[in-house]
Amino acid sequence: MSKIIEHNNSKIANTNIPPTSKKYTRYVSVKAKFYLSHGLAALWVIISIFVSIPWIRDLGVLITMPAAILIIVGISYIPGYMNAFMVSSLLLDKQPKAKNSDPSEHLSILVACYNEEAGIKNTLRYIANQDYSGEINVIVIDNNSTDQTAEVAKAAGKEFGIKLTVLHESIPGKNFALNSALAHVETELMLTLDADTLLHKSALRNIVARFLSSPADVCAVAGAVLVRNSRGKFLAKIQEWDYFLGIASIKRLQGLFQGTLVAQGAFSLYRTESVKQVGGWPDAIGEDIVLTWRFLSNNWRVYFEPMAVAFTEVPENFKHFVRQRSRWARGMIEALKLVKPWSQPSPYTRYLTFCNFVMPYLDAVYTLVWLPGLILAFFGYYYIVGIMTVLVLPLTFAVNFILYLYQKRVFKALDLKIRKNYLGFIAYVLLYQMIMSPVSMWGYIQEMFKLRRVWK
Repeated sequence: MSKIIEHNNSKIANTNIPPTSKKYTRYVSVKAKFYLSHGLAALWVIISIFVSIPWIRDLGVLITMPAAILIIVGISYIPGYMNAFMVSSLLLDKQPKAKNSDPSEHLSILVACYNEEAGIKNTLRYIANQDYSGEINVIVIDNNSTDQTAEVAKAAGKEFGIKLTVLHESIPGKNFALNSALAHVETELMLTLDADTLLHKSALRNIVARFLSSPADVCAVAGAVLVRNSRGKFLAKIQEWDYFLGIASIKRLQGLFQGTLVAQGAFSLYRTESVKQVGGWPDAIGEDIVLTWRFLSNNWRVYFEPMAVAFTEVPENFKHFVRQRSRWARGMIEALKLVKPWSQPSPYTRYLTFCNFVMPYLDAVYTLVWLPGLILAFFGYYYIVGIMTVLVLPLTFAVNFILYLYQKRVFKALDLKIRKNYLGFIAYVLLYQMIMSPVSMWGYIQEMFKLRRVWK
């Protein structure tokens, strides 16, 4: 285990932070929020069990009582508990303001590229337009591209006045590209950015400010990644709400409990020495997941900054969407194999990673039981999907509305506008899980049988 004292001696820790004011407010500890949210979630499940007794009895007559309980636990009780815990936690969340809103630390940005000739110039343009006052070194890693990615990047660097280095890595794989650049990083802080991801003008300033305002054992901060091509095909319109409400809310929850489970490679800030101490990015299809869990297993913390926003391209083709999301599911299984939830030193991260541990069970029940039950309901057989399912819909919309209100405040502070994508929102609430659970199941199967990895 790496020594925390190395973080405390770092020049980065506590630099440029003015003295705290003597304004006192009522403080609720993270521990209190954690157990209070669990209490509210447990209360929700108790009520759910009481209401669902007739449902269990009727289903038990058909398939035996143990099977009925196993199904309803996966369809209702565990998802209900997790959602109630998330909503109650987010209602208690109040992230403190950054102590230094205008940091000037030197920063390296790593951009791994494979055939990004069409978009790399625009990505570099947005880096050049940041309102960040510190020096920025950009390292573009050409990961065996067959187009003019390297040449376009060099020309863009000169045009925008960026301090830019282009490296070549012939071994395919994002982890190989990032690790080849790691040896060239000379700054204490570094950031990874996908080649198709555009930074909001204040993204770097906000993410570095959050890091510098954090305790010395925080080794990474994940940024908020949203959808940039939401005006595209219908699949992209649905994903806009997944990133805006679903993924952002989960990261807020995890950040509240100081254990963001994925400092995603698309846009995250790292302490360079911490990445080196855990051996860099692993040879895994979910290299950023495994890297983050290794941080957490060293008793380091990973934060999330919702005001550090970047916009990425999401798949508009269903085939590419399936490849991406099944890859994410497979990466989660890889991480669970390498870093067991019960080995996490923090009780918060133990709980958060254990939630991932039960996801295959939930996705299996949803795919193999709930979806067939929905089909049966259309023919008048309400054994699994019935009136109780319909009654959950108003609650689902209410939960998403609460999440929407918070995100609306973030957008307002960043001078951004939420697009009126009503059809995409309705499809996200009603249909998205019907797509996601089978796709995730495919990812689990790929890992189970060690099928060939596909990144694109």
